[in-house]
Amino acid sequence: MNDVKQTAMHHARKLTDKQKKIALLIVAFAFVMDLLDSTIVNIAIPSIQVNLGASYSTIQWLIAGYSLTFALLLITGGRLGDVYGYKKLFMIGVGGFTAASLLAGIAPNAGFLVAARLAQGAMAALMVPQVMSLMQVMYEPKERVGVMGMFGMLGGLAASLGPIVGGLIIKANFFGWDWRPIFLINLPVGIFALVAGAKFLPEGKSPHPLHVDVKGTLLIILALSMFVFPLIEGRDLGWPLWSIGMLAASIPVFAIFGWYEVRKDRRDKSALIVPALFKIKTFISGLGLNVLVESLMVGYFLTFTLVLQAGLGYSPLKAALTGVPTAVGMTIGFTVLGQKLMARYGRAVISMGATIFGAGLVGVAWVFTHYTLTTHPWQFSLPLLLLGIGLSLIMIPMFSAALQDVDPGHAGAASGALNAVQQVGAAVGIAIIGVIFFGQLSSGATKSFAQIVPEMRQELSALHVPQAAQVEIIRQTGTCFYDRSTAKDDTKIPASCQQAQASVPVDENGQKIVDVVAASAKAANAHNFASAFRSSVVYILIILVVVCGISLTLPRKLRVVEEAA
Repeated sequence: MNDVKQTAMHHARKLTDKQKKIALLIVAFAFVMDLLDSTIVNIAIPSIQVNLGASYSTIQWLIAGYSLTFALLLITGGRLGDVYGYKKLFMIGVGGFTAASLLAGIAPNAGFLVAARLAQGAMAALMVPQVMSLMQVMYEPKERVGVMGMFGMLGGLAASLGPIVGGLIIKANFFGWDWRPIFLINLPVGIFALVAGAKFLPEGKSPHPLHVDVKGTLLIILALSMFVFPLIEGRDLGWPLWSIGMLAASIPVFAIFGWYEVRKDRRDKSALIVPALFKIKTFISGLGLNVLVESLMVGYFLTFTLVLQAGLGYSPLKAALTGVPTAVGMTIGFTVLGQKLMARYGRAVISMGATIFGAGLVGVAWVFTHYTLTTHPWQFSLPLLLLGIGLSLIMIPMFSAALQDVDPGHAGAASGALNAVQQVGAAVGIAIIGVIFFGQLSSGATKSFAQIVPEMRQELSALHVPQAAQVEIIRQTGTCFYDRSTAKDDTKIPASCQQAQASVPVDENGQKIVDVVAASAKAANAHNFASAFRSSVVYILIILVVVCGISLTLPRKLRVVEEAA
């Protein structure tokens, strides 16, 4: 019997059933608070962008920054709990997360909000590992199966309902605070967890904990920061030479991290990531699958939300409800199809899921392209349903595949590494897809505007605008549209747009011309966002092909492996 289980059983006997239920409620609230916060922000991004004047790189940081600090400190957070006690670290994490949520809710500018999100991710990394550790402390092994199943269900519900909750909160516009309550809602939850946790949560820590790998943590923080920072900031800064140099320099830093981890493991067996895991073929393949799938999933959800709201003008709630078929598809995949198909077809389920996901993705892009401003939410139903089913079919086998050949003694370390790597994948996915998506918004602006010029000219002719005036109006509108599309912050009105507006005569016909110009710019914007989405879809489809290729390195038959608690 290992040390953790000994500790768990020792404390489990001290808890009454009532105390267990209250303690379970406390950690469940904190668990859901973190999951909701990681999914709820996507739907609020356009509102935050307008309200705070955030640039495209800033909105990437709002999501990638959270994932990055969460990933970088997740394993260390678990180690700290082993050393100093699960309850103590849980309370520190909840308190810090609640404070960071308050700071995010009152953020006066975009930079402040990004800093608060970084702090949220760091505090979540201290809090989340303790949830499963406390479950071990509170419950006997035979009791944990049902509890872990409940947490899996909560995770699915939080991921599905997060965007809808966010849309409802923004629509309600409590106290005129717009998007801010999506962060402030964490305050009562966090305060409850702190007050009740102090009284009801059990103590517990590992009798023989591993040392905290400080140098390894600092090295991986440096390497990932050097990789992600230039990807996110490069476009806004015009890709200066140092950004390319930083990207290139991250490679040897990753190599140094790997070399150090091998030495650390030989010296005291407390490396941040156990090197022995990388001798297991299925673990390496599973690791690659987790990184790629998480990166394309998070990148897709961000771009889909942006096209709906910033491109088509959907409200946050309408955008959230449009995505419901995805949640339905994932539910079908996880509860009805996944396990049965995996038992029968093994690794082929991953390729099956990738194909279905890709078909759904192409369907979404087709709807955006062919309907643009006339798009209705129901038109996305079938593509999004397929997308959700496909995504679930990929996700079900990939974690089990990574863990199935791992020695039981390393299962916890492998599971922790996979969870951390998923968050890294999310951060990297936001960075890479952001480069493609926002880059296409800039480079495709001229072509997108050209698509609406014939109709714009026709409408101006109907208003009896002279030919020469039409040419000038179209030229000025095109310049304005291009300047807005290539701006670092599209919430600010360029000088060219102000000049174009000032040149329109102030009379009844002038107002009609303004309406034509506004409608034309709106149509061009929809075309441009649809084009940017298609570019990101091409990238995601390439990644799906790679996912299928990696799946072929796995055993034909896969067995279900429960994630290590």
